[in-house]
Amino acid sequence: MAKKEDHEMTFLEHLEELRWHLVRAVMAIVLMAIVAFLFKGILFDKIILAPKEPWFITNRLLCELGQRVHIQDLCINQHNLRLINTRMAGQFSTHIVVSFIAGIIVALPYVLYQFWNFIAPALYPKERKYARGAVFYTSFLFLLGVAFGYFILLPLSTQFFSSYVVSTQVENYFDLNNYIVSSATITLGCGIVFELPVVIYFLTKIGLVGPAFLRKYRKHAIVLILLLAAIITPPDIFSQILVSLPLILLYEISILISARIVQRESRK
Repeated sequence: MAKKEDHEMTFLEHLEELRWHLVRAVMAIVLMAIVAFLFKGILFDKIILAPKEPWFITNRLLCELGQRVHIQDLCINQHNLRLINTRMAGQFSTHIVVSFIAGIIVALPYVLYQFWNFIAPALYPKERKYARGAVFYTSFLFLLGVAFGYFILLPLSTQFFSSYVVSTQVENYFDLNNYIVSSATITLGCGIVFELPVVIYFLTKIGLVGPAFLRKYRKHAIVLILLLAAIITPPDIFSQILVSLPLILLYEISILISARIVQRESRK
């Protein structure tokens, strides 16, 4: 917990310090949410709804690749996917919710920085030195996961579900709210899952796991990763493998991080 430079803080002073860090974090989220709300055209047309359009970078690159290797199935999201709204205030409420989510994502590094500023003064100098990059790596991995979900998984998911039919007599018209929920689940889910190295770092620091444990249960972890990939991706093997590979790589990186921490602790 935070402490002042000249004396130990009382419990009420700790609460006051925490309150101001929380206030600053919330203000940053609200400010970013307001900016996102005001730029509705960019937020929806250029970002949220873009993965379903042929001009989206992933769709365009895959289609160009498909033309070069003569695999037409790589041209994804080339048809017109129509979204509908069935609630009177549906579009307005969706606008508010999406703006708030965008505010959280954009302000996340600053929010983590505020929590770090509250915790850091209570750490020993060595602990502060080793944990100094926590804000950067946590933010980087989360945003990397969000980008992976947005640029890779979301276009593939959109293509699969929009083209899947049980009968030619049934057309796919997706509800706007359903599309937003699915998009948020995929992107934020990937962002959270990509935090695996950070989680392993702290679990190793407190002694709950180690490199030997992680290596021993590597096969079990791979099975869990495959199950997780099956949950957050469309039910096709290509998408599941595409998600599984970076997660397995993150697991291997986590083993290296855990081994380095144990090695460093043994030298003390």
